[in-house]
Amino acid sequence: QVQLVESGGGLVQAGGSLRLSCAGSGRTFSSYVIGWFRQAPGKEREFVAAITWSGTRASDADSMQGRFTISRDNAKNTVYLQMSSLKPEDTAVYYCAAARYLATLQYDYTYWGQGTQVTVSS
Repeated sequence: QVQLVESGGGLVQAGGSLRLSCAGSGRTFSSYVIGWFRQAPGKEREFVAAITWSGTRASDADSMQGRFTISRDNAKNTVYLQMSSLKPEDTAVYYCAAARYLATLQYDYTYWGQGTQVTVSS
């Protein structure tokens, strides 16, 4: 069992930055891949980025255009999503999730956090 708690969301102006955190707990947390997804109103949940315990990354490069960076602090059981040059279209609820292997589909992720709202104003 893995528990995930997101934090760091909020309201930011276009062009600004935010760092989201995903704090994990559970004995096996370190063995999981952690991914970030987002869901905007009226849209499907989409993959943002993921990272393995050893630091191997996957990201949706086309949509994020290199503006988002995922990182992991294993000592703190925390995964971060650094977001810069934010745009109004980045407005969404951001979720972190845990999977047994590096994946980009939400169906491959077993455990989910409650989400954190990110709102980017123009």
